[in-house]
Amino acid sequence: MSIVLPLGVYIHVPWCVRKCPYCDFNSHALEGTRIDESTYLDALIMDLDQEPLSARKRWVSTIFIGGGTPSLFSPTVTARLLASLHTRLAIITNAEATLEANPGTVDTRRLMDFRAAGINRLSLGIQSFNDGSLACLGRIHDRREAFAAFDAARRAGFDNINLDVMFGLPGQSLEDAQADLAIACALEPEHISYYQLTIEPQTAFHHHPPSLLPDEDLLWAMQEQGMELLAENNYLQYEVSAYARPGRCCRHNLNYWEFGDYLGIGAGAHGKITDSTGIHRRWKLSDPQNYLAGIKACSSIRNQYLAGDELVTNSDLPVEFLLNALRLVSGVPTQFYTQRTGLPLVGILDKLTTARVQGWLENREDRLVPTTRGRRFLNELLELFLPDGNTVLSDLPKSTNM
Repeated sequence: MSIVLPLGVYIHVPWCVRKCPYCDFNSHALEGTRIDESTYLDALIMDLDQEPLSARKRWVSTIFIGGGTPSLFSPTVTARLLASLHTRLAIITNAEATLEANPGTVDTRRLMDFRAAGINRLSLGIQSFNDGSLACLGRIHDRREAFAAFDAARRAGFDNINLDVMFGLPGQSLEDAQADLAIACALEPEHISYYQLTIEPQTAFHHHPPSLLPDEDLLWAMQEQGMELLAENNYLQYEVSAYARPGRCCRHNLNYWEFGDYLGIGAGAHGKITDSTGIHRRWKLSDPQNYLAGIKACSSIRNQYLAGDELVTNSDLPVEFLLNALRLVSGVPTQFYTQRTGLPLVGILDKLTTARVQGWLENREDRLVPTTRGRRFLNELLELFLPDGNTVLSDLPKSTNM
């Protein structure tokens, strides 16, 4: 493709103090009391150095350190990591650099050091301000520590903070959900991620489901009234579960949803790279010990961290593109479809017409924009674009690290 797409870098830190029962990310409870940070850092750098050279020469606009619990890493090692990225990649001057943090692992001094290391956006996994809900979710922090972490972040100089808030928790009432969200709004972070607890396969909650989960009607009321409360507090919805003050959308995640490219570095990290041969999905060894074993391999061995590299077929590209783009409230420019897939729009015009007739897409030629109804019935909308032989969206590969 002749157009060079935006590029982000995702770094995965796979360890947590303990595994939350709802979490289906590649995260692992610490078996000891500390991480061998230096060894993992060395592995990350070797992993980065083995990414395609054509991608590493492109301008990088965002960095996202996720997990797991990346705030378990020391600020010193985080600074070394960021410095290594800057020596190896062409990173723009005002690049967004996000760190995910657990409220139970940070204080003002530590956050000041992360800020000095080059982190300029912080994402705090609050989930709830209710101690009973936090205990049920297996979180290591309580309500008091949630407030303390946010205050510490402000004291450390962070002026771009996201708070994760969940709804649909076991035993949660509509009033409870509204109370959690009202507290988050009152703190005035720049960004709020408000999303529903889902019971995913291979999680503790899947094997031992919690009792008193809200029913569908209550879940819809939580979402609908939550959206109203967020709007009243000047948090504009720009994606299914993402709300931001004007100008404070997460640039890294926007790149995912707009079908940009990103390097995925670290155990279990996923990447997407577009080159002259097409669009590649790449993913790394997920088990931390197997991943770390790569550093002991001969340095002449290429791709010892790579678990897979798959060329996305032309038949899968339409739904993969729309799976991301139609999560955005304002959609994407129509021209993005051809620019970012390499396919002509004419190939899906009949399906776009069907979606508009169903009331799922706005009737616009310049943008692909889901209607309110389309966002509510997003799965049904996307199923229009599934290739022959695919009947469910779960047949698609995981496309992001979120």
